[in-house]
Amino acid sequence: MTEAFDDDAALRAIGWPWPGAAEDAAWQALCQAHPQAVPARVIEQHRSGYVVCRGPDDALRPESLPEWQRPRFPAHERPAVGDWVLVEEAKRIVALLPRHTAIKRAAAGEHYHQQVIAANVDVVFIVCGLDADFNPRRIERYLMLVGGGGAEPVVVLTKADQTEYAADALEVLADLAAQRIPLRTVNAKDAESVAQLHAWLGPGRTAVLVGSSGAGKSTLTNTLLGSERMKTGAVRQTDSRGRHTTTHRALIPLPSGACLIDTPGMRELKPTGEEDLAEGGFADIEELATHCRFRDCSHQGDPGCAVQAAIDADELDPGRLANYLKLQEEVATAAAKLAKRVAEQQGKVGRRPRKR
Repeated sequence: MTEAFDDDAALRAIGWPWPGAAEDAAWQALCQAHPQAVPARVIEQHRSGYVVCRGPDDALRPESLPEWQRPRFPAHERPAVGDWVLVEEAKRIVALLPRHTAIKRAAAGEHYHQQVIAANVDVVFIVCGLDADFNPRRIERYLMLVGGGGAEPVVVLTKADQTEYAADALEVLADLAAQRIPLRTVNAKDAESVAQLHAWLGPGRTAVLVGSSGAGKSTLTNTLLGSERMKTGAVRQTDSRGRHTTTHRALIPLPSGACLIDTPGMRELKPTGEEDLAEGGFADIEELATHCRFRDCSHQGDPGCAVQAAIDADELDPGRLANYLKLQEEVATAAAKLAKRVAEQQGKVGRRPRKR
């Protein structure tokens, strides 16, 4: 059974790893533990269940594990689009294979829980329109969520055909480029312009599009596909926001041999507490902080602050520092909630049942 997977071109076409890949050994071990099951990838996630496939041209709707259907089961431990599962008799899912990357956020609401946006992705295209949608602080927030998740971020600025300020936008984001975060300006409707992204879309690779509604994610998907598969809509003139033309996450095979996950626009981008700001677009500020006089420097007027000195010398944008401090506080707050949640769960597991 395992050897058959290694030779299965259909599975390779939707991202199944080559022998020797980091995740290969753990995945193969689970396959051997379920000899009657076959691997499949989650291509759609709905409230009523999942759509999975074993190649670019098939789709199944298997039953999920009973525990996944319980209201209190942790959402981030359920399969997400991009995950690999094992399916028996094309009818039921029997196991979720370990993720090698995951893009997550903290879900809205008072109680702490995580939501997986996409799993097992190689690259994250952070899509932002060069109209009223352009927001460097929001781009930094997306980079924070991607940082540490294991995938490579690429900032894609769409609607380059609708403005003459694309070069100015790149200059505003120069601090990100200095950290070797790729920046690309494209006309999402033009295949030649979008071809700049092909370097990240080789055979067997998986990319996910994230960004606001109206940023051009669905248009970009259609151009990469070479067909009008995804519904698109006009944006409001007042704020360049669009309607949610993409209503659920979906994984789509591309002609290049890669897979692309399109996602609905996200209004809330809350950290989970697991983020690494150094890997999330703020490596320059983190490096400067190592040269501050005091280890616990707040970077807000403390003597000997190297970060403030960089601002005074016009080497650092004050807006970036303000956003960094804001996100740092949010990550710390989320980390405390996560630690409390983990302690509560460990307490429940370790608690002995009462004798009757």
